[in-house]
Amino acid sequence: METSKASKDYADFLDKVKRTIYLDQLSPQVTTQVIKAALAQCANVVNVEFIVNYTIPYDIPSAALVELEDEMQAKAVVELTTDFPFIIGGMPRPVKATHAKAEMFPDRPPCPGIKKDFRWIKLGDDEFDSMKKQKILAKRQESENMALIKMQLEEEKELAKQQQEALDANCKKYDMLEVVVQNGGLRNLAHCYGVNLDD
Repeated sequence: METSKASKDYADFLDKVKRTIYLDQLSPQVTTQVIKAALAQCANVVNVEFIVNYTIPYDIPSAALVELEDEMQAKAVVELTTDFPFIIGGMPRPVKATHAKAEMFPDRPPCPGIKKDFRWIKLGDDEFDSMKKQKILAKRQESENMALIKMQLEEEKELAKQQQEALDANCKKYDMLEVVVQNGGLRNLAHCYGVNLDD
């Protein structure tokens, strides 16, 4: 009886995985309501679970697992963010959406039929040297990851600056056009180029 319940729980979990997407490159200021509003055109958000990296002392773009109503909506959001730049919460880079994987969920139920054994490895055990190498590799990867994050933050800052400059330039152009229209300059231009505005 307990085995069938575990199997059903795991099957329900796999269904949840199929209708969940992983959103990356989210601004740290993005909330559940912001995600719901951003995805409202193609999906109904059931639940949002933010993934926070507490090991990094930087305010970097966060990620979230977003559960939608069904698998078709999850597919639609992934296709939308793949085909078009999709900005949520003012980040300079578009959001990336992928289909969620079971390993991404911290509360996933155990897969029925799989048993896990744990034991301490001591000096002299066959696996001790390989575990020591893995520990060294993990430390090296952590330092490389920190360097990449610093570089990413600098790129984000430069990209945001470029985008703001382009936005300011466009606003200035529209302001100039509005001044020309309000001061009757449009009629003068039309007359110079032989265009009849009354048509």
